[in-house]
Amino acid sequence: MSGYSYSQILVNLYNRFVYMDRLEHALEAIRDAVDLLRQLAAERPDTFNHDLAGSLNDLSNCLSNLGHRERALEVIQEAVNLRRKLAADRSDVFNPKFAKSLHNLSLCLSNLGHRERALEVIQEAVNLQQKLAADRPDVFNPDLAGSLRDHSLCLSNLGHRERALEVIQEAVNLRRKLAADRPDVFNPDLTGSFQDLSLCLSNLGHRERALEVIQEAVNLQQKLAADHPDVFNPDLAGSLHSLSFCLSNLGHRERALELIQEAVNLRRKLAADRPEVFNPDLARSLHSLSFCLSNLGHRECALGVIQEAVNLRRKLAADRPDVFNPDLAGSLHSLSLRLFNLGYRERALEVIREAVNLRRKLAADRPDVFNPDLARSLHSLSLRLSNLGYRERALEVIQEADHSTVSHSIYLI
Repeated sequence: MSGYSYSQILVNLYNRFVYMDRLEHALEAIRDAVDLLRQLAAERPDTFNHDLAGSLNDLSNCLSNLGHRERALEVIQEAVNLRRKLAADRSDVFNPKFAKSLHNLSLCLSNLGHRERALEVIQEAVNLQQKLAADRPDVFNPDLAGSLRDHSLCLSNLGHRERALEVIQEAVNLRRKLAADRPDVFNPDLTGSFQDLSLCLSNLGHRERALEVIQEAVNLQQKLAADHPDVFNPDLAGSLHSLSFCLSNLGHRERALELIQEAVNLRRKLAADRPEVFNPDLARSLHSLSFCLSNLGHRECALGVIQEAVNLRRKLAADRPDVFNPDLAGSLHSLSLRLFNLGYRERALEVIREAVNLRRKLAADRPDVFNPDLARSLHSLSLRLSNLGYRERALEVIQEADHSTVSHSIYLI
C-alpha cells in the first residue's frame, strides 16, 4: 500500500471518529495523516500540498474542539499559507477551499481574543466567496451565508452593531432563499441565522422585532425536532433559551420562566447522555433560570439553581480553565447576589471575592475584553464590604473599579 493510500485511510478514520464523537481518537488519526502527508509533500509538493492543506484544516478543527486553541491557530495558519500559494497559481480550482480555511482561521483568532485580526480574515473570506457566488450562486451561496454569519459576529464583538445587523440580515436573506428551494437541507442553518439576527436586533434595542425573529426560529426548530429530536433538540434548546431572554427583556417574566425551564429540561436530558458536550449549555441555561426565578421573587429556588450552575462550571473550568473561567466568574458573581438577597452576607462576600480574583486574572491577559466584567464585580465587592462595615476597604475597591472602567474606555478609543 502506498503512503498516500494509507494517509487517506487515516483521513477516513478521522471522519468516522468525529462522527462518533470520539475526538481523542480522531485527533490521533488526523495527526498521523498529517505526518505522512508532510513527508510526501516534502518530496512532491505540487502533488501533495493540496491534501496536506486539507488534513491540516481538519487537524486544526479537531484541536480547537478539544480546547487546544493556540495549537489549532498555528495549524490553520499553516493550512491558509499553503492554500494561498495554491490559489495564487490556480484560483479557479483552489479559491473555494482557500476561503473555507480563511473562515476557520478567523474562528481560531476570535476564540483567542484576536478580534481585529479575526475581522480582517473573515472579511477576506467573504470577499472571495462573494466572487465565487457571483459566478455560481447555486454552489457557493451556502458557504457565503456561513461566512456572512461569522462576519456579523466579528463585527458585533468589536462593537460595530449597526453593520453587524446589516450583515446578518444579508445572511438570513440568502438562507431564506436556499431554504425555500431545499427546506430539508437549509432550514437548520436558517434557524441559526435567525438566532443571530434576533441577538443583533436586541443589542440595538429593537426588542419587539428580536422577539418575532426568535419566535420564528423556535417554531421552525420545533418542527425539525419533532421529526429528528436527537439531531435538533440541542438547537431547539438554544432557541428556547434565547426566546426566554427576549421575553424577559419585554417584561413577560412568567412566560420567560416557562421557556427557560423548558430549555433546562431539554439540556438536562442531553447532558445526561453526553455530559462532556452539553454540560456547558446546561450551565448557561441554569444561570438564566436562576435570573428568571429571582425576578419573580423565588429567591430560594434561584439560589439553588445558580449553585448548581456554579458547581457545573467549576468542573468544566478545572479541565479547561482558559475556556470556562469567564463563565465561572459570571456565575460566581450571580451566586454572591443571590446569597446577599437571602441575608447570607459573609458567604456572599467570600463568593464575590472569588469572582473578582478570577476576573483580575482574565483582565490581566485581555483587559479590553474583561475589564468591564471586572469593574462590575469590583462594584459588587465594594457593596458587600460596605454592608459588613469594612468601609475603608470598600472605598479602595470602588476606586479600583473606577480605574478598570477608565482603562476599558481607553481601549475603546
